[in-house]
Amino acid sequence: MDTAALAPAIMKFGAYIGACIGAGLAVLGVGIGLGRIGASALEGIARQPEAISKIQTNMLLAAVLVEGVGIIALVICILAIVS
Repeated sequence: MDTAALAPAIMKFGAYIGACIGAGLAVLGVGIGLGRIGASALEGIARQPEAISKIQTNMLLAAVLVEGVGIIALVICILAIVS
């Protein structure tokens, strides 16, 4: 059996596995982060209902930043598969 012929296939398989694990971890991290952001915002609103607009604005800004990091991670995983 010629191992030199199998090397590119093994490398491609490794890229697929690595990208899948990376994408899974990225989605898991984003989900946990968004859950914590929402829970903290609801706690803050329950404690100070008069500050709802400030809390909501900060919550949405933080959620957008977390989503942006997740999207960048997924794009990197896709590039690992394509290249």
